[in-house]
Amino acid sequence: MALNPPPDTILRPLNGPPRPLSQYLTTFHLVLVVLDPYTNESAWILETAGRVLTTFSPADCRVGWLVAGGPDECRAFLGPWAERFITFADPDREVIKALGLDRLPAVVHLGMDASVLGAAEGWRPAEWQAVTERLARVLSWKGPTLPAAKDPAAYDGTPALG
Repeated sequence: MALNPPPDTILRPLNGPPRPLSQYLTTFHLVLVVLDPYTNESAWILETAGRVLTTFSPADCRVGWLVAGGPDECRAFLGPWAERFITFADPDREVIKALGLDRLPAVVHLGMDASVLGAAEGWRPAEWQAVTERLARVLSWKGPTLPAAKDPAAYDGTPALG
């Protein structure tokens, strides 16, 4: 079960200096897809997760990737997706620990006070749908339908801490 991370948790974007989580929440909610670049389970969800982030990118929230690897692993794993949305490297899984995640891939919706407003771990389409529906209600937006025809079948994911 996801935990509210401390607002001073440091996020390391690929294209900027490290900053506390609180600085990313001053104006907007933050929606992160959390992936492990060393597992097939995270690779299987890339297109689906990209669709989720694309759906919400024009809304009043920040969307991005949190990848359990260094900058080079992030870029190699995400390919062009690393440039489409803000990407945070988490090589020591400190942010993943602060979020209290047990399984990856995951989707996490953080409110402006750094509280977890929704999270789903592993790829369970109904749980991801519930997170995106709540996010859509909060933002007065239209979320994606999960699963879509080409999305993978449900699976548990892998241990979040490696």
